[in-house]
Amino acid sequence: MKFFKNLIKHPGRAVVIGVPFVWLTFAFLIPFLIVLRLSFADLDSGEGGPFGSLVTVADGVMTLKVKISNYLYILEDELYAITYLNSLKFAAITAALCLAIGYPFAYFMARARPAIRPVLLMLVMMPFWTSFLLRIYAWKGILANNGILNSFLLNLGVISEPLHLMNTQFSLIIGMVYAYLPFMILPLYANLVKMDVRFLEAAADLGATPWQTFWRITVPLSKSGIIAGTMLVFIPAVGEYVIPELLGGPETLMIGRQLWDEFFTNNDWPLASSVTVVVILLILVPMAIFNKYQADQEARK
Repeated sequence: MKFFKNLIKHPGRAVVIGVPFVWLTFAFLIPFLIVLRLSFADLDSGEGGPFGSLVTVADGVMTLKVKISNYLYILEDELYAITYLNSLKFAAITAALCLAIGYPFAYFMARARPAIRPVLLMLVMMPFWTSFLLRIYAWKGILANNGILNSFLLNLGVISEPLHLMNTQFSLIIGMVYAYLPFMILPLYANLVKMDVRFLEAAADLGATPWQTFWRITVPLSKSGIIAGTMLVFIPAVGEYVIPELLGGPETLMIGRQLWDEFFTNNDWPLASSVTVVVILLILVPMAIFNKYQADQEARK
């Protein structure tokens, strides 16, 4: 109640807080509730229009009809377990590689002269000026059997026959790392550029080597940037559809492609909605646990 009283006393604060809540309600909560409702619907009954009927009223009795067979089917079908694990695996590999590549680049940007930092930022964001689809198609031309990379290696004599790079796990990971690398670099740079360099100078004065200073000072102070960048890469990578479809092969089945098949090929919207809900839970539940852990750690300090 105290929270709402403060909002009433300060209408400007209520507007600032309310706008994001309204946006999240219409952009996330309502669509999620529709998908959740659809995942429990029974289309076979033919009642309630295209979404089925969850609640029926007859003779003064309200009946709630919830169909959980879709969730049971997901638990029993080995294909979905493999698909979920593949999605989590490729997303984790992508996040790890983006961190390994992006951290040195972000560190270099943060320690560069202030005059050239805008140029470096522009280079990081320049891929966004081109269509995402065209950039992924470009990798098909690079990695194909008769593509640029194989032609270059053949001309150098490094290989005697073209390498099979397309439609493999390699091509999938290359495409995902390329697409999501800026999402790792930008939060890392934003964190590192604000770091107080006096901590580094103090560590050097106390006899710490550059490597010790990096691991004991720089990395801990940039933990929030690492977490933010990892989440920005990992979460969308789990549900990625375009890159697995264009660059991946049979061994790179991910949940995004499976969702497309269920929605538009099999036309089974309740099952596809159930798969979507499970994906959201797989992402949100660990994040909620981690955030609670972080809050507890901050409270103990």
